[in-house]
Amino acid sequence: MDFETVSPAEFGASLNGLGLNILVRDVAAEVRFLEEVFGMASHRVSRDFAIMCYGSQVFQLHGDHTYSANPLLGLLPEAPPRGAGIEIRLYDSDPDKAAEQAEAMGAHVLQAPTDKPHGLRETFILCENGYAWVASRVLTVEEQAAGG
Repeated sequence: MDFETVSPAEFGASLNGLGLNILVRDVAAEVRFLEEVFGMASHRVSRDFAIMCYGSQVFQLHGDHTYSANPLLGLLPEAPPRGAGIEIRLYDSDPDKAAEQAEAMGAHVLQAPTDKPHGLRETFILCENGYAWVASRVLTVEEQAAGG
């Protein structure tokens, strides 16, 4: 599917399984954050909407103003963080590189890259919309042996 030319109806009809749609104050700013910190690809970026690709995974960003008739809009807090309680996990991202890039952009690193007992190296990063993005990768055999 060509995300640059697909019609909204065709794109919508193609969605299946589990979907992720993130409401944001500024679509362009969130796109920039996701591209620079996680190397994501963006398509059809406008003030209202963007299609984001992380590897073969596709999700959507929508500007708050596009949800004027949606009941979810009334539940969003006026002040961040607005994404409390959800972790958006990116299992194929280098946590050290993501944390470094996030800090360079002024994003808040909640937890520095850390080796975890469940076999992953992770970092928790809050974007300006208050969502927790967790960049992680599998620990190497050496890191696991060292107690990660």
